[in-house]
Amino acid sequence: MNRIVLGIVGALALPVIAGAQVAKRVHLEGQWEAKASDGLHYVMVRADSSAQFGEQVARWRLVGDSIWFTLGDGAWQVYGLKVAGDRLTLSGGDLDKPVSLRKVGPPTARPAGLVVPDAPPDTARAWD
Repeated sequence: MNRIVLGIVGALALPVIAGAQVAKRVHLEGQWEAKASDGLHYVMVRADSSAQFGEQVARWRLVGDSIWFTLGDGAWQVYGLKVAGDRLTLSGGDLDKPVSLRKVGPPTARPAGLVVPDAPPDTARAWD
């Protein structure tokens, strides 16, 4: 389950290529829902590059058509992603199959005292 939730965290900020190949940022900050075999999981994504699910907090970063995220363990987890309307699909990395999420609400402010992990160096990836 942790891989799915971690992947979800990473997938929540995304550029979309518009008609003339000009990158346009889609605002994906908000609350996202993913269905898993053990029930629904919710992820809050904030514009300050933090994402939260339960007590866990991650930092995310866009790199090309991939999303990178870290829980502060010194490595980036890397996934491919696609977006269509309020749907987001995350694939690759350590996922056995793509994970789909649906945007279900607006973002909330980050609670005071909630610490966002430092970003590891770009070369510190869990896998290529």
